[in-house]
Amino acid sequence: MRPAVADPQDGLTIRVARGTNPANVSLSWTAGAAGPYTIYRSTGGAPDSNPANAVGTTSLLAWADAPPAGSVFFYRVNALPAWKRDVTDAPPDPQSSSIIANLAAAGGFGNGRFQIDFSIAVLTADASTPFRSFTPTGDFYNPDCDLAPVPVPASGALEGESGYSCAGDGDCHLIVVHQPTHTLYEMWRADITNGVFRGGCLAIWNLDRIYPASARGEQCTSADAAGLPIAPLLFNADELAAGVIDHAIRFILPNARMQAGVYVHPATHAGGPSGQGMPPYGARLRLRSNYPLSSLPDEGTRVIARALQRYGMILADGGNIALTAADDRFTVAKWDDVLPSGSTGLAAIHVTDFEMIDAGNRIPLTYDCVRTP
Repeated sequence: MRPAVADPQDGLTIRVARGTNPANVSLSWTAGAAGPYTIYRSTGGAPDSNPANAVGTTSLLAWADAPPAGSVFFYRVNALPAWKRDVTDAPPDPQSSSIIANLAAAGGFGNGRFQIDFSIAVLTADASTPFRSFTPTGDFYNPDCDLAPVPVPASGALEGESGYSCAGDGDCHLIVVHQPTHTLYEMWRADITNGVFRGGCLAIWNLDRIYPASARGEQCTSADAAGLPIAPLLFNADELAAGVIDHAIRFILPNARMQAGVYVHPATHAGGPSGQGMPPYGARLRLRSNYPLSSLPDEGTRVIARALQRYGMILADGGNIALTAADDRFTVAKWDDVLPSGSTGLAAIHVTDFEMIDAGNRIPLTYDCVRTP
């Protein structure tokens, strides 16, 4: 075995050394991203996060491995993405009580109620899907945004539109998962009209990568104002049909109900927040554990509420409709079947039913993007 080697991997620095038993391997790492951590092992080069390569999971910063004899092994350690972390027992933020009280006094959620928006479409592209170049508009920012061809499925739609033309002049998000490369393409203010493709900020995400706390870069936006990916935080009708949402949910607030001048991780940016004593961009709110789920109108709302208790919801953008779900034109299950109470089925849940979990340091907002490789 070679001497101990330190290898930076997506915010974690991994050290591989000989174990106590000469045939064993000792792994340790610095805590870049929060755990739990999954350890992967392969014989064919640095392994990706394919479940077949996984050898174990731990909340510690070390792992002792006993690999089979006769091969050279490569190791990788991944943390869970922020939105996949169970925050059931996470401590509340020291300012949680005052922030929730201030938010309630300001009117709570946008439109005065806890409501669901179903307008964002998540498309999938396969190996036959053509990539199209686009002309950047004034909504494209350097160095925050990526200038690269985008896979555009033949049949698809922008957020709030029936096709690819941004006829309603809304946010017009174009979200495509390119399955062959496990890559997520998200564009804000896309428009393909009369064959001409123009677009605002494009953010490209490697779905096999666990990004560090700085994600694509501190002070950098994405297709969402918080600098976060959108698709992993959306919930869809198929999840409700399966009875479980296993991630945090995207939520938004009016600008005056978000803290001015700062953000917190996992956000890396903020839009135009103007409030005082309010939750910052990136804040995660958790539904109280004793909320009476049986009082909700259907099982679909209870599935959502259970996710809000376990994973919470992350503040990602400005607007009036609190929660964001995926359009059901591209899912097997349909909202009418799995959520008969519709967009207002959660209206009995109020801001005061939440607490803000510990958000750590507030990061001053400068808008001076420094991209992370």
